[in-house]
Amino acid sequence: MPRPRRITANARILAGLLGFGTIILLGACGSEQETGQPSSAAPAATQPQYAIAGQGAQNGEWQAFGADIGNTKYTALNQIDASNVNELEIAWRRPALDQYFVDMNPDQRYSTSWNAAPVIKNGVAYISNGVGLVEAFNPGTGATLWVQEPVGGVEGLPGAPTRGVAYWSDGDEARILVQRGTTLYALNAETGEMFPDFGVDGQVDLQLMPPEFERFRWGGVPMVVRDVVIIGQSMNDTFENKEAFRGDVHAFDVRTGDLRWTYQTIPQEGQFGTSSWQDRSWSYTGHAPVWSLFSADEELGIVYMPITSSTNDMYGGHRVGDNLFTQSLVAVDAETGERLWHYQTVHHGLWDYDPPAAPILMDITVDGREIKAVTQITKQAFAFVFDRVTGEPVWEIEERPVPQSNVPGEVTSPTQPFPTRPAAFDRQGATVDNLIDFTEELRAEALEIFSNYVTGPLFTPPSIRSENGTQGTIQLPGSQGGADVQGAAFDPETGYLYIPSITSPFVADLLPGDPEVTNLAYTKGARRWIAGPRGLPLFKPPYGRITAIDMNTGDHVWMVPNGDGPRDNPAIAHLNLGKLGVPGRPTPLLTKTLLFLGEGLTGQRPGGRIPPDMPVEIATNSGGPMFRAYDKQTGEIVWEIELEAGTTSPPVSYLYEGEQYLAVSIGDRDHSPEMLAFKLPAN
Repeated sequence: MPRPRRITANARILAGLLGFGTIILLGACGSEQETGQPSSAAPAATQPQYAIAGQGAQNGEWQAFGADIGNTKYTALNQIDASNVNELEIAWRRPALDQYFVDMNPDQRYSTSWNAAPVIKNGVAYISNGVGLVEAFNPGTGATLWVQEPVGGVEGLPGAPTRGVAYWSDGDEARILVQRGTTLYALNAETGEMFPDFGVDGQVDLQLMPPEFERFRWGGVPMVVRDVVIIGQSMNDTFENKEAFRGDVHAFDVRTGDLRWTYQTIPQEGQFGTSSWQDRSWSYTGHAPVWSLFSADEELGIVYMPITSSTNDMYGGHRVGDNLFTQSLVAVDAETGERLWHYQTVHHGLWDYDPPAAPILMDITVDGREIKAVTQITKQAFAFVFDRVTGEPVWEIEERPVPQSNVPGEVTSPTQPFPTRPAAFDRQGATVDNLIDFTEELRAEALEIFSNYVTGPLFTPPSIRSENGTQGTIQLPGSQGGADVQGAAFDPETGYLYIPSITSPFVADLLPGDPEVTNLAYTKGARRWIAGPRGLPLFKPPYGRITAIDMNTGDHVWMVPNGDGPRDNPAIAHLNLGKLGVPGRPTPLLTKTLLFLGEGLTGQRPGGRIPPDMPVEIATNSGGPMFRAYDKQTGEIVWEIELEAGTTSPPVSYLYEGEQYLAVSIGDRDHSPEMLAFKLPAN
C-alpha cells in the first residue's frame, strides 16, 4: 500500500529535508487544494492593549490557570528567595468544599484529588471547588467571599471537579467563566450571580453531539481570548466500536453565550486533511478531543490546540493513514476558528501519545534571530518548538524509520517525527540497555521479566497478547509519559524551560475483538503498569525528574531526580544510592529566583491497572508528601517541607497587600483535599 502523503506545518522545508516528492501544504479550514503556499500568518493585532504573550503573571496577580494564557507558570515576584524560603509559614488553609456546601449536604462526596488552580485578580481569588462550583475567597486569609449556587439546589450539588476558571473583563464588567458538567456559566465576578442574558437563563448547553453518542464532559479550563471562550472535552476511551463522534472544539461569545465557531478535530467531507484517512474512515472515526488545556496569544489572536487520539487509540486497522488532526498541535484564529497551521507529532497514533499539556508560549533568540515561539511537550518526552506565527519548526524535525506492526490489518506509519533539538528529556525505548542494573542478580531477573514481552525502541507498536505467546508490548514512556498534563514552566528572563517527567512503562497489549460486542478487529487489553524484580521498577532511574533546557540553544542545562524513590528497597538499600525520583506528576511553579515543585499525588491504586503484586509507590501517579524549592540555575534543593499528603494542584504565587504568597493543594484518600498558603513571617 502506498505511503499516505505527509501533512506538516512547513512543507517546503520538510520536503527538502525528507525527500518527499509531494508535500501537502497549509490552508484554511473547509474545501481547499492540498497544494500551494502556506496561508497568511496570523490576523493582525488590532488592540495594542493586549498583554504580551509568554511573559508570565503580571502585577502580582495570577491571571489564568497557567499564570498567563501562554501557560508559562511564571511570576517575577521575588520577596521569597533562597535566602529566606526556609522561613515560610502556613498562613491559611482552605478545604476543597466550602462549609456552605457541607451544611447543604453533610454526606456530599467529592474527589480526593483537587487539581484546580485559582485565578487571582483585583485582590480576589476564584477557583472551582471539589464538585466543580466556583468559590471566591480572600487570597490573604482564605476566607470565603461568595460561592456559586448549584442550579437545582441540593439536588444539583453533585458534580465533578475541573481544573479551574477563566476571567474576562471589559471596562467595569468582569466575568468568571466556568464549565461544569454539560453547562458553561458566566458569573458576575463581584457576586457570583449568573448573567441571565448569557445563553438561556445564564447557561450554555455544551451537549452538542448527537444524543446517541456519549455525554459531554471535560475537566479542563475554559480559554478566554479576546471576546470568545473556547471549550474542549474529554471522551470515554473504552472504544467499544470503530464508530464514534468527534471531540470537536467549540467557541462561544463571552457576552451572549452564542456559538461562534466549531473546529472539527477530524476533517469532514471537502475539508483539508481527509486524504490522510483512507477509505473515508474520517466519516465514522471519532474522539480526538482537546482533553487537556489550550494556550493563546491574545495580541496575535491565535489559539493553540493540542488535539489527541482518535478511535481506537491502540489499533488503527480501520483508519489507515496519518489521521489528521489527531495527535497534532493546531493553531487557529481565535475569532473565526480558521486553521492557520498545524503539525502532527505522531502519525497514525497507536501509543496513546496524546500531546497532553498546554502548549507554552515563549519568546526566544536562536542564532541571533528573535522568535515568537510555541513549545509542545509530549508523552514520548519530546519538546517540539515552532514559530508560533507561521508554524515553522525552530529546529529541524526529522522523519525517522520506526518499527512496524505485525498485527493483522494494521498499517503503521513507516516514519515518525523526531526533533533534532532539544534532545529527549526522559528515557525512551523498552531496550536491554535501559533495564535496571543495580546488581548482576537484579539485572538477570529484569531480563527474565523482559523476555515475556515484545520490546524495542520508541514507537514499537502494540502487540497481541496470548496464552502461549508474549504478553503484549512494553511501552516506554508509558501512556502517561514522559511529560503529561502537569506541563512545564518557562522563564522569560533566562529562556530556560523546566520540565517534570516520569519514567513509567506500561504494557500495550491487544486482544481479538469479540464480534458479539464490538466491530473492532482488535481491542486494547489490560494496559497494566509493569514492575521489575523484587518490588523495584523494571528500568533505570530517575523515575521522576526535572530537566532544565536553554530554549535559546536547545541544550539541556541540568537534570535532577525529584524525590527519593525506592532507594530503601531491601534489594538495593545496602548500595546507599542517591535520590532515584518518584513517578508522581507534579506541576511546577517558577518565580524570579526559585523553582517550586511537589512530588504529586500520594501513591494510590488506580483503576485496576496496577497488578496486585506491584508496589503502588513505583507506579505512575505515585508521588509523595514533599514540597521543594530548587535553585533554577543548578537544580540544587534549597528548601523542602513534608506535607500531610502529596500535591494535587499547580502551585501559584501572588501578592496580597504587598506580601508574596505561595499556594498549593494537597490531598489523598486519607487526607481531605485542601489548599495551603505559605508566606514569610511578619516583620
